[in-house]
Parts: sequence; structure tokens; C-alpha cells
Amino acid sequence: MSALQSILTDLNQLIPILNHWFHLVSAVVWIGGLAFLVMTVTPGLRKAVPQEFVKPITDTFYRHFKRIIGVLLVVILFTGGINLHYVNQMMLSQTGLGVVNNAKYLTIFFIKLFLVLGVMTLFLYTVIFKTDATGEETAEEKEEQLREPIPFQRAALWMGLFIILCAAALKHLHN
Repeated sequence: MSALQSILTDLNQLIPILNHWFHLVSAVVWIGGLAFLVMTVTPGLRKAVPQEFVKPITDTFYRHFKRIIGVLLVVILFTGGINLHYVNQMMLSQTGLGVVNNAKYLTIFFIKLFLVLGVMTLFLYTVIFKTDATGEETAEEKEEQLREPIPFQRAALWMGLFIILCAAALKHLHN
């Protein structure tokens, strides 16, 4: 019990732990929700409802999910910056060299940051350029909307999975 009490009373340990937890929970909810939409909701709707209803129903789910994602993106960016600060402090205390002097860490970090910016761009694209059905779509556009009712959802999911891979690599590069 004294070890747990020590962690809970030492703010220098508690704050980085809670910050990292918020960061991870936000990423899990975001990528997990996206995976649920891509792997379950969209394919299930294709089989369960007439094809003209797939996009409107998916849009309803996504409209609610977008609100959550907007908040999560802010949390992820804010907590990610704080995480980088604490990792830098830890590296400085262990090796005398910070993140700036660790080429492997920086390379993976910038790959992760590039992927995060890519996913954010795709998210903002779906927010700014809503694709409401007008009834004047070509057969090809209708087929595309049936295949992927939320634009770039598969690409965003793959990028999210690679972000998690980069996070796992970063975790092992600073220990």
C-alpha cells in the first residue's frame, strides 16, 4: 500500500501518469470508435437496410461521433505535448541527453505527428465538406457512397493504427 500511496502523493509522478492516461483513453475512444464504424456499422447497415438508407443512417452515427472526435483531438494534442515534456525530462535525467539528441525517437515521433496531422486533416475535411445526398449523384457516386459512406474512414483507421504502432515504438525508445 505504501507504494501506491507514494505515487498518489507525489505530484511529479501522478501528473504524468494521469496525463498519459487521458492521452491513451482519448486515442482508444477515437480509433476504437472509428474501427467500430468501419468494421461493424457500415458493413452491418449494407446487409440490414436498403442501400439508399445506408448513407443517411451512417451520417447520423458519424454526426454524433464527430462531436466526440473534436473534443478528443484537442485533448490528444494537449496531452501529447505534455507527454513529450515529461519524456524529455525523463531522458535528460537518465542519460543527460534530451529528446532532441535522440534521432530514433525524433524520427518515429515525427512520423507519428505526420500521421496525426493526416487524420486530423481527414476529419476536418469531413466536417467542412459535408457530403449530403442531393439526388443528382451519378451511379458511380452512389456506389462510392455505399462503399464508404463516410469519406476516407478506412484511410483514417489505417493511419490511426499506425499512430498506435508509433506510440508503442516511442514507449520503448525512451525507457
